[in-house]
Amino acid sequence: MASLKHLNSDCSIDEILSLLESDAGLIIDNLMASEEIDKLNSELSPYLETDSYGRDDFTGFKTKRIGALIARSDSCRKLALNEKINRVSKEYLDPYGDGYQLHFTSAVCIGPGESKQILHRDRGIWGGYLPRKVEPLMSTIWAVTDFTKENGATQIVPGSHKWDKDRLPSEDEIAYAEMTAGSVLLYTGTVLHGGGENTTSSEARTGVFLHYALNWLRQEENQYLSCPPEIAKDLSPEIRSLIGYSKGGYVLGFYSDPNDKSAVYESVSPENMFKAEVDDNFSLLPNPEELVSKSNK
Repeated sequence: MASLKHLNSDCSIDEILSLLESDAGLIIDNLMASEEIDKLNSELSPYLETDSYGRDDFTGFKTKRIGALIARSDSCRKLALNEKINRVSKEYLDPYGDGYQLHFTSAVCIGPGESKQILHRDRGIWGGYLPRKVEPLMSTIWAVTDFTKENGATQIVPGSHKWDKDRLPSEDEIAYAEMTAGSVLLYTGTVLHGGGENTTSSEARTGVFLHYALNWLRQEENQYLSCPPEIAKDLSPEIRSLIGYSKGGYVLGFYSDPNDKSAVYESVSPENMFKAEVDDNFSLLPNPEELVSKSNK
């Protein structure tokens, strides 16, 4: 049976990037302290106690899924800003763009009796239109409970990011992301993976999914609705920028205030939504040669 490599919490960025390149999946053990796990559980419990089950085979009829984690959980905001994970995201995605964003948040609780999820590649959410040479995602699943093969640990097929898109794995090529609570699974948008089967009679498996994507792609979760301005205004500038209240590249994501008759907030960066005065470099245009060069990559 295939297996995933485990790294210690003090591992280097280069070690992580090397495993993402070779296997497209790895586990960092014990990156959250026990008190952080307890706090995270207490913040998620009220939402996971509801009957928010999936509605098809893919989302799982015995699996609960909740989103809007940035708006709902201070602990999830801290996880989203984890320095090591963000450094990996930046380094890993840097060859394909000039920045990254938080793409998707979800707490997923796989209940007893749930079947295996079909193996898939997350890059498929963009309809298969991205060329294979572009890697769009660096994803994480934080273990809120212990992950075991029996309770639904995530299936990962190490190395499948380098396979022909139609190749399917044999059973012994599938690894299971078994890890203790507080550990985190990192994997790419091109590796084959899927939720595991929960064969236990009473044990639920809960993980927090935080995915990071290139800033020039549309986010899977609409962060501006999941975390609207009236909530975002009370968050840190760092988390607001990460979820998309910022410009990507030269002009991606600018806005104009439809109620501003003075035109002060005309074609400015979203950061200005939370400031008393406009502070924006939108008018600082690069030279024409640079714009043409970037359009012809």
